[in-house]
Amino acid sequence: EVHIVESGGGLVQTGGSLRLSCTVSGFSFDDYAIGWFRRVPGKEREGVSCFNRGDGSTYHADSVKGRFTISRDSARNPVKNTVYLQMNSLKLEDTAVYYCAAQSLGSTQYNYWGQGTQVTVSS
Repeated sequence: EVHIVESGGGLVQTGGSLRLSCTVSGFSFDDYAIGWFRRVPGKEREGVSCFNRGDGSTYHADSVKGRFTISRDSARNPVKNTVYLQMNSLKLEDTAVYYCAAQSLGSTQYNYWGQGTQVTVSS
């Protein structure tokens, strides 16, 4: 069974940093794409950063490029692994609920989601 749990959100001032963690279990990193998304009330969900399935290459949205970095445990644990989102130089517009999600083999969209963690950037 797939489990995804995010943590690390909170309140931070503009220019500050936060690191989000996403603990995943029930699947292999090699078989799934893992990504971070965010949602602001009244706006569409936005893809922030992800690891692509297979080669493990990364993607960062233009809005966060150069400020956010996705990474993961270097040691692959068959039972549980962690994906991180390091967020630096935070801006007011980064305020959102951040979700970690996984896309399984054969799926055309991210089909497993965590509960989300709130990030609030204040001036």
